Amino acid sequence: MKFGGSLLDNEIKLNNVINIIKSYYSLDNEIVVIISALHGITDKILDICDHIKKVNKNSLYLFLENLQIVHTSLIEKIILDEKEKTKLLQLINNLINEFREVLLGISILGEVTPKSKDYLLSFGERLSTPIVSCALNSVGLKSNYLNGKEVGIITNSQFGDAKPLMDTTKLRIHHKIEPLLKERTIPVVTGFIGSDQNGNITTIGRGGSDYSATIIAAGINADEVWLWSDIDGLMTADPKIVKDAIVLEEVSVLEALELSMFGSKYMHPRALEPVMDSKIAVRIRNANNIDHPGTLITQRPSFNSNKIVKSITVIRNTALIDVSGGGLIGTPGTAAKIFDALAKNQVNIMMISQTPSESSITMVVKKQDIDKAIITLELNFLGKLIKRIDVSENVAVIAVVGLGMRGIKGVAARTFGAVAKRNINVIMITQGSSELNLAFVIEDKNCEEAVNALHQEFINV
Repeated sequence: MKFGGSLLDNEIKLNNVINIIKSYYSLDNEIVVIISALHGITDKILDICDHIKKVNKNSLYLFLENLQIVHTSLIEKIILDEKEKTKLLQLINNLINEFREVLLGISILGEVTPKSKDYLLSFGERLSTPIVSCALNSVGLKSNYLNGKEVGIITNSQFGDAKPLMDTTKLRIHHKIEPLLKERTIPVVTGFIGSDQNGNITTIGRGGSDYSATIIAAGINADEVWLWSDIDGLMTADPKIVKDAIVLEEVSVLEALELSMFGSKYMHPRALEPVMDSKIAVRIRNANNIDHPGTLITQRPSFNSNKIVKSITVIRNTALIDVSGGGLIGTPGTAAKIFDALAKNQVNIMMISQTPSESSITMVVKKQDIDKAIITLELNFLGKLIKRIDVSENVAVIAVVGLGMRGIKGVAARTFGAVAKRNINVIMITQGSSELNLAFVIEDKNCEEAVNALHQEFINV
């Protein structure tokens, strides 16, 4: 069971989490709990890291003081046993002091390296996890807390977005977790955190607690992974855009992977990788609505769930870059050079399209990366391979997702017909050979109308 930070940031929410764990544990389940940082803490640490040169000592001390107040006040309200409370407050105090020393040292240098940034970010989960573990002990359950390093999540040294070394990790997790489960102890583990082979703390990307949960599940061959949040599950569309969007009862792993990549905020994009080749199911559930079964993600969804289209998703705040020139035609490796240069400058390309004549390549990137992308292209290729760079800002990517699209004729016609009826122009189209996802780019101002039109066409039928 993974619990997000929005479920932990006051005593009422935390008590609800403890009651959920206790209720399922009492049914003779073996449970491992993965915990995120309290809501907003990771963002505050990131803000400090990003502005370390401008932050003065008074601001740092104020930040650390607020950090201590948030966690100690939660402990005061949730832990009633005075002896346990004293031990936990001392632990939190020690962690805050360690955080203070590291933060002040880095502020003197005026630079946060990827390695030190991961170390700083780890404190969010390291502060919240022992609180949950102690709260479980206080209601009569036996619990131990561990960080990702202690539980055995070994990664490469790509700080900020580390990849787990799964064979080693699964072996270590098994040896660490299984003895605790046999003793009827509930392991409470930090999400988001691992360590490289040299023992340095690493993080596995924003929203990484989902990923931690499935990594640990693979290590102990769990029956299911439950990702508890404050939403009922994956939906047929963003309810902020489509008022009659509904929760999806069941989706395949491949569909869920597409939904997580195309704008869904409910799951880490790589969270499904550790369980893709196993029988471990993943369920997204709402901790504030425990009577709702949520969305089940499985390798083999039931026949009844195989609608042509499952969900209409959208990615906003994107931009389209079109590069063209005779130097691109018939020259092997030109696309590779362009993509390699962009990758080296940390520009992620979300969609790609190239004309059959090879005279132009169109790319979709996040709007925040547009300046880096244009500078990279101008410095390396303009006037050489590339004669012209055109940019369209304020575009949106719409994706129609569903396993049922495979082999069904007319899906593209229905998709673009529904959009055309609203007088919306399609700028760019991509579809893989799997036919699982049909994505296209339109002007952002038409985004909500397009999503509603497609939802009406495929879901409300």
